[in-house]
Amino acid sequence: MRMYQHRGAVGRGLAIPLVVGERIAARLTIALAIFLVAIVFLNISALAADAAMAPQGVKSEKGVTAWLIEDHTVPIITIKFVFGGGTTQDPVGKEGLAKMMADLLDEGAGDLDSDAFQIKLDEAGAEIGFGAKRDGIYGSMRMLSGGNQAAFDLLRLAVNSPRFDQEPVDRVRAQFLSGIIASQRDPNTIADHVWQSMIYGAHPYSRPGGGTKSSIAGITPGDLKAFHKANFARYGLQIGVVGDIDAKSLREKLDLLFGDLPQNQVLTPVADVAPKLDREVLYVADLPQTSLRLAFPGIAFSEPEYYPALLMNNILGGAPFTSHLWEEVRDKRGLSYDVDSDLKHNQHSNALVVTTSTRADRAVETLDVIRQTISELAEKGPTEAEVEASKKYLIGVYALKELDSSSSLAAALVEMQAEKLGIDYIQRRPALIEQVTLDQVKAVAKKLLSGHPAILAVGRPMKGLCR
Repeated sequence: MRMYQHRGAVGRGLAIPLVVGERIAARLTIALAIFLVAIVFLNISALAADAAMAPQGVKSEKGVTAWLIEDHTVPIITIKFVFGGGTTQDPVGKEGLAKMMADLLDEGAGDLDSDAFQIKLDEAGAEIGFGAKRDGIYGSMRMLSGGNQAAFDLLRLAVNSPRFDQEPVDRVRAQFLSGIIASQRDPNTIADHVWQSMIYGAHPYSRPGGGTKSSIAGITPGDLKAFHKANFARYGLQIGVVGDIDAKSLREKLDLLFGDLPQNQVLTPVADVAPKLDREVLYVADLPQTSLRLAFPGIAFSEPEYYPALLMNNILGGAPFTSHLWEEVRDKRGLSYDVDSDLKHNQHSNALVVTTSTRADRAVETLDVIRQTISELAEKGPTEAEVEASKKYLIGVYALKELDSSSSLAAALVEMQAEKLGIDYIQRRPALIEQVTLDQVKAVAKKLLSGHPAILAVGRPMKGLCR
């Protein structure tokens, strides 16, 4: 969603800043209204746990499908959706195309130019947003449910008929270039590019999703239109809807929003890739702290060992305050304020990644402690008590963090479809975790953690930082 503050100082006349202020005030009023309605009416914990809120599949006459959770206690509708593809579809030399296109989808559509579209959006009392990640183009809309036809019409235009006029294209391009120039002075951003190249090699995941100065400068409205045409289609589209709308009404809206899109996307195939491990890189930067990243093999949602791996990761570094890494690195030695591990999931690659930052003069010690802690878990595994405690934590935290609002619920519905987890996954997930045994967790710890990881250190030169 664009920031109007950039417009008042670009020589469009003295009246423009006042109009911009009115639009900002309108946006704030809309957001506040939605927020207050949610606070007054929404019992979050009941929404997450209530069996009556189980998702239902909805299919329109034109074959567009969505998963819906009806909640008529709150006069709000939240829609989230994703088109498969994402930044991996950027042509070589046009890196940043997917992200730039996503940022321009609400900058004019149909017969509405950028200003007219935003005025109509304010009048409709809705919030629309788009973004691009590695494996998809994401969209969302949130609105009050009463009198929402105007909001649906605007989303339809943005999805089906974006304009990509030269003025907003040039303005968004300037914003991208400004961000790229600023990031060139940020050691951690540079190191992130080093990290992606280090573990993914020549795979599209290693390319800068936000583009480079030369790639962004070369993107034309024609490129944006061609990318939109190739990527926006009904096949490869996942939709999650939560709120004050029934299945019959949603069927009609699905065809309105997506029914006129082509049936199939035209995507460049992307190969699966295993992260390149057993390598170490020190990116030298004069920083007071050294940041550390370690990558181990990951595991996909679809693999039988996923839930044992989920528990193992939680014990290693996923749970704050109680994990092995937290205890050894922070509590016992005070080497870092925060240390964690995470199972990273992408469509074409997975990894278990450990991250932390520490004082430059204690970086070697911190890395040694992390290695030793991981090695011990790989060799000995966790205790039965740790596994049981992690089961309770992972079952409880899912409702609190992943299902705590209509927005997060809609996002979960989209992810469940993308990962083919099944429409009853929310109900089945506790049992999938409960059935994991201690021996399964020990086995997956040995499998994933026994090898040499990829390690990136960002900070001052220090002898012995990497083996």
